[in-house]
Formats: sequence, C-alpha cells, structure tokens
Amino acid sequence: MTIFAGIHSPDETFLAKAEPEPALEADLPIVDAHMHLWDFGGYRYFLEEYAQDAAACGHNIVATVYVECFMMYRADGPEHLKYVGETEYAVGMAAMAASGRFTKTRVAQGIVAFADLTLGSRTREVLDAHVAAGNGRVKGIRQRAKWDPDPVVRGKYCADGPGLYLDPRFAEGMKALASLGLSFDASVYHPQIPDVAALARAYPDVPVILNHSGSPVGHSSYAGRDARNHADWLAGMTELSRCPNAFVKLGGMLAHLANYDFSTADAPPTSRQLAALWRPYIEPCIELFGADRCMVSSNFPPDKAGFGYGTVWNMFKHIASGCSEEEKQMLFSGTARRAYRLS
Repeated sequence: MTIFAGIHSPDETFLAKAEPEPALEADLPIVDAHMHLWDFGGYRYFLEEYAQDAAACGHNIVATVYVECFMMYRADGPEHLKYVGETEYAVGMAAMAASGRFTKTRVAQGIVAFADLTLGSRTREVLDAHVAAGNGRVKGIRQRAKWDPDPVVRGKYCADGPGLYLDPRFAEGMKALASLGLSFDASVYHPQIPDVAALARAYPDVPVILNHSGSPVGHSSYAGRDARNHADWLAGMTELSRCPNAFVKLGGMLAHLANYDFSTADAPPTSRQLAALWRPYIEPCIELFGADRCMVSSNFPPDKAGFGYGTVWNMFKHIASGCSEEEKQMLFSGTARRAYRLS
C-alpha cells in the first residue's frame, strides 16, 4: 500500500533528526500562500502549533493565506451553508493571531473558502455568506476537481468524476464568483491542468490560482515513468502560462510526486536535498509564468509529515538564488499579496 495520496500526521521524533540549518536571507518577508489549521485524524494543528513552527523556523513569515480543509462546518442549518462555519473558524484563528499573544505573523490574513459552484441559484447565497462572515478576509474559493482513473491516485478527497471545471453548472458558479471579485483556487492532478487553462481562458477577469505546482503525480500507475510524467506536466503548465490571469503556488508536492518517501527515510531531507528533488517542477514554473505570477507556499501541516517549516523556506531560497531582489520580493510575498488582494 502506497503512503502517497494520503494525509499523514507528522512524527516529531523523525523531524527531530533533521540537520540544523540557519535561515537563509532571514529578513526577506514571506507570505505563506497556502496553509491549513486543523484537527485531522487525531492531529491538532491550530494557531498555537503553527506559531511554534513559525517562531522556530527563523524566517520572516509576515502573513499567511488559510485554505479550506473541511474544518469546523456548522452542525446545523441549511446544508449548503454549513461550509460557512469554516470561514467563521478561520476568522477566529486570525483574531487570535492579531492579538500578538501567539505570533507576530498575520495568520489567515486571506481566507480561501469552500463553496460548491454547481449549486445553481444557491451558489450566490453561499458566496455572500462567506464574504459576510469573513469580515474582509475571504479572498477566494477553492473547489477540488482532482480525479484520476487510478483509484489509488484519485484518493479519498476527489471530485465525483472527471471534468468538473468544464461542467456547465460549474460555469454558472464561476459567474457568481466573478461578480463578487473573488479569485479561484484550482486543485487538480497534472493530467488535468488543461482543464484549468480552459477555465482561466473562459474567465479572464478572475485570478485562477493553481495549487501545489499542478500536483505532479509519480506513484501507483504513474510510477517508473518520470520522464513522461514531467513532459505531460510541462506541456500542461506551458498551456496554462499563456493565460495572463493564471498564477501558480509553488511547492506542496510531497503527497503525490513520490520522489521522496518519508516513511523509509532515516532523517528528513536538508533544504538542498529537497531543492534538488523539487527544482525540476519549481524552476520551470518561474521560467514560464514569471516571478509576478508565482508564489511560495508551505502546504503545512500536510507537508510537515516529511520535513520542517524552516526547510521549506530554505529550499525555495536555494532555488531562487539566481533571481533578482525584485523577483525574490514577488516570489516570497508580492505575488501572493497581489493575487489575493492582501493589504
């Protein structure tokens, strides 16, 4: 049974074996464009746990974008409005962070909520409720379209079938989203990237933000075909890059790329080792989209199963070492601020 495609609680004993590393360019402001706060599978990662990681990493994390993760839905009320409970919860975490008691980081400065965009007339009601509950923090919506013929790759958290973003009912939801000035976070596996490009072309005024570097898959039925996988991923990313409203969140590839197995490793990778593993997918994104349409992200706590928070940022800094100072400012904070309209 593969460990990939699933979500695993981090092993603190394993993480403690990491080689200590000083933070590179420690003063460079970072907006973590993709993180979660959750109580999932018996593992709790709320504001206090995140704050400990942020403080220990040595990097200048100035803000984060909270992304929906099935948390704290309302226990009662209309079914289609239960998702708004997660926005209320994220706003509460943001308020705790703003107190300064736990962290200096503006956690959940932006919130990406969940709404089912195929609900027809009820979609606008859900979007309006999220915006009202968010007090200015709700910046966009994520609805996963991940699907694959391989049931192991497809996993538990998938769409009901292929082509969600091409569904006419989804198009109606996108129109409602666009009318409110919200962005859309797209979550697919790499063979589905052309669907994201079609979506971006259909809604040129909506920022379409591709999660997890396009989630390249390398396990199960994709195992042993690295060159083909990369070529297919690159073709999709090249097509998407032609859409000026398309953005990419860099990183977040632990669960599917499968070129690092934390369940068998003696210790977590160093930031240089992780950079070597992920560079073939991160560097082309920067080259295709430019620094002004790429943003760094941790995907914590899911990726904490493999390595620590500081390793993520040093990894990105190794890969971006040849960039200009202006490009680094965009990659590490400026693009996220622009794409998510953060103050």
